[in-house]
Amino acid sequence: MTTNFRRGNAILIVSNGYAEDLIGAALARELVRAGRGPVLALPLVGEGRAYVGAAEVQGPPLSLPSGGFPFGSVANLRADLRAGLLTVSLRQWAAARRLGTQAGQVIVVGDTYALLVGTLAARAQPVPPGARLPLTHLQPLVSVHYARGMSWGAHLRELNALGANLFMPWEVALARQARRVYTRDQPSAAHLARRGVNAVYRGSFAMDILPPPERDLPPLLDGRPLLALLPGQRGDAAFSLPIMLEAAAALPELQGVVAFAQPFSELPPLPGWTVEAVNDATLWLSRGPVRVLVVRGAFAAVVRRAALALGTAGTAAEQAAGLGVPVIGFPTPGPQYVAGFARRQGRLLGRALTVVAPDPGAVAQAARHLLTRPRLFAAAARDGQERIGAPGALAAVAAELEELN
Repeated sequence: MTTNFRRGNAILIVSNGYAEDLIGAALARELVRAGRGPVLALPLVGEGRAYVGAAEVQGPPLSLPSGGFPFGSVANLRADLRAGLLTVSLRQWAAARRLGTQAGQVIVVGDTYALLVGTLAARAQPVPPGARLPLTHLQPLVSVHYARGMSWGAHLRELNALGANLFMPWEVALARQARRVYTRDQPSAAHLARRGVNAVYRGSFAMDILPPPERDLPPLLDGRPLLALLPGQRGDAAFSLPIMLEAAAALPELQGVVAFAQPFSELPPLPGWTVEAVNDATLWLSRGPVRVLVVRGAFAAVVRRAALALGTAGTAAEQAAGLGVPVIGFPTPGPQYVAGFARRQGRLLGRALTVVAPDPGAVAQAARHLLTRPRLFAAAARDGQERIGAPGALAAVAAELEELN
């Protein structure tokens, strides 16, 4: 894509994933409000739709069947390779080098791979010997909590997630070259600082991208505590949503509300449930006396009113936990919320996440266990708020970038 930007005048944001794009776009808007920029975005996974209106999207898009989780399973990796993972990635590296000549600063939002691509871009700028690169890294993925209590044997059993559970030596080496690294929690910042990285914690990226309620739900609610059903945005929903609905039917004391991210045409088959469409953003699922509300484009409206959540999602479950809403999850066949991912999220969220078997009875039993034990429920709510943290990271990053320039 051709640009008219002066050499060294732009801010380049490199991100690799759906949530990472949301964080990058939110930061871009903060920078534009502060009169910074222009802002370019190089999304490494997907088309970068989150950046529309916030930054100019650059580079070849890469849409992956895994949704950005190629190492979640062998099947994920095989499908992504067939979709052009290697060839398009090479073109994105070339784009990063080209865009680096236009960028006064490079901001990475993502994992080690995104940091590598961002480093390629930052090295396109002339830097005095021994100086740090004009590079800032927002690391919203890895946390020292992921490795809590894990033996080396446990790490070997999760070998495909080793770089997600631990700050690997090559990531630390790259991070040392950055002017600053922002982490998702204070323990991770302290861990990296001890290893020579200029790492700080300023708040929760996940909570920064949680918007205000998108719509007014109370006219559709009946007064019971709200049970949020968060099946996720990827293929996991086809497996998890039917289980969540069965569990909701077994919890008549709660009103089930599904936060569905895709068009309703992408709802999976739901045998036994009658669909009553209200409009393109609202429908009811009914089975006998049980009615479950389904809304799209209203995740924040649902989760901000929830008393409890059923979740097979990444960032969405973490945002619920950050609000003090305990989450019950269960593994799916993928592509994201596989058994290893569920275990990792459990180590991150502590008592805020209860992981059970993918069985409606087990899910409903876990929910009732929490609801009937106030002390346990309060501990779960507290763990989520403490582990995820408060918003404010992106405003701090935008303010501090000037001193890093």
